[in-house]
Amino acid sequence: MAIRTIIWSDDAFLELQNTIAFLEENWTDREIMKLDKELAHTLLLISNNPYLFKASKRTDFRKAIVLKLNTLYYKFDDNTVEIVSFFSNRQNPDKAQVK
Repeated sequence: MAIRTIIWSDDAFLELQNTIAFLEENWTDREIMKLDKELAHTLLLISNNPYLFKASKRTDFRKAIVLKLNTLYYKFDDNTVEIVSFFSNRQNPDKAQVK
């Protein structure tokens, strides 16, 4: 099984940047590093086996919880995994771009 390339949609990358900015203002460096480590681990798992995490309500997407605080939504094909949303679970779930 080939390792898939991870790509970020513009929206997902912006959500990630906004999350990091929020964390830099409200969390310690230690907590930010913990998120970074867990996100990298989750992306590695997804790139190796994108079926590992459960399908979202929309069956063409899957979702992975990152440290209970963020949900990563993605879709994939034979060569790539596209991160379509990096949703903060502190928000109203109705704001999620992908469900």
